[in-house]
Amino acid sequence: MSSTESKQPVTPATAPQDERIQRVSLWKRALNRPELGALAGAVLVLSFFIVASSGTGMFTPAGIINFLEVAAQLGIIATAAALLMIGGEFDLSIGSMIGLAGILIAIPAVEYGWPLWAAILLAFSCAALVGWINGNLVNKTGLPSFIVTLGFLFILRGLAIGISRLLTGRTQVGGVQAHIPGDWFAALFSGEVATGLFTWMAANGWMATNFAGNPVVSGIPVSIVWWLGLTALATWVLLCTPYGNWIFASGGDANAARNSGVPVHRVKISLFMFTAFSATIFACIQVMDTGSADTIRGMLKELEAIIAVVIGGALLTGGYGSAIGAALGALIFGMVQMGIFYTGVNTDWFQVFLGVMLLVAVLFNNYMRKKAMEAK
Repeated sequence: MSSTESKQPVTPATAPQDERIQRVSLWKRALNRPELGALAGAVLVLSFFIVASSGTGMFTPAGIINFLEVAAQLGIIATAAALLMIGGEFDLSIGSMIGLAGILIAIPAVEYGWPLWAAILLAFSCAALVGWINGNLVNKTGLPSFIVTLGFLFILRGLAIGISRLLTGRTQVGGVQAHIPGDWFAALFSGEVATGLFTWMAANGWMATNFAGNPVVSGIPVSIVWWLGLTALATWVLLCTPYGNWIFASGGDANAARNSGVPVHRVKISLFMFTAFSATIFACIQVMDTGSADTIRGMLKELEAIIAVVIGGALLTGGYGSAIGAALGALIFGMVQMGIFYTGVNTDWFQVFLGVMLLVAVLFNNYMRKKAMEAK
């Protein structure tokens, strides 16, 4: 047999398939997404309350805004906590930062006549400093971030109480609302957006009105806008930028990432600063909404943020998770908290349900990751 006869033409049907260009089914791609479990949980919780709260007003426009606002406030800090956990660290000082930031806004404005924008900038500056110190301590001492930020949980809460009592003689500071009108910076953290749209919808009969002829929902609270904006920004950073790759690499294997040229220390410091930044956004929104600051604000919010992130599919060991998953975790939290109220269930049981939900989320996420590995 000649050499020309022994050679068979290679056709697409007989060519070996490169596994790098093989088509992956939609189900396999979905299994690799960390937010799949949170999406399933959100659909399940939504379906349950649609049935259980029928006729209660939970899913009227006003009811929807209510639970979205609860979800938004948690979602703001959960977004930053998600990025930090993906980077392999924790921040247990988020809740205390909320209390301290509120005091740093209220006291200069109310007691010393500062413009509100200047007091807000002071709070953000202090938050940046706290985040920088947290990140540097974790990097330079090698201590677990759990321990370092647990220490700052007490330090920041103590500073909030001590400063407030020293300068005002009390732990609550009111009178902030009088400083909001006309302040350009405060407007970013107060009020509602799209009010004209809702008024137009009511005028055309597309939304119910109250006895005065005004729409039952006058606009979208600014907290929801912040939540969606931060979630979109964090998702873009994680999926579309080199910095997002650095976050995943730092949380997956810090030593390997460092050997590959990733500035692990700087990445982690910036993530700690972002969590403090998000806590200050939360504090600004609360202070502008209530017109006051309280040293106990933000109590246990750090744990709620971690719960939302874990429900959203993030690994406690780092290197895996998503901002969308954290947003879905916050949404589940908001629906459950307001759903219990609307259905008339004793709210004393809320924390029991929250703990069960955390355990179920972790078990489900582990199951889904095993399935994802089997599907590869």
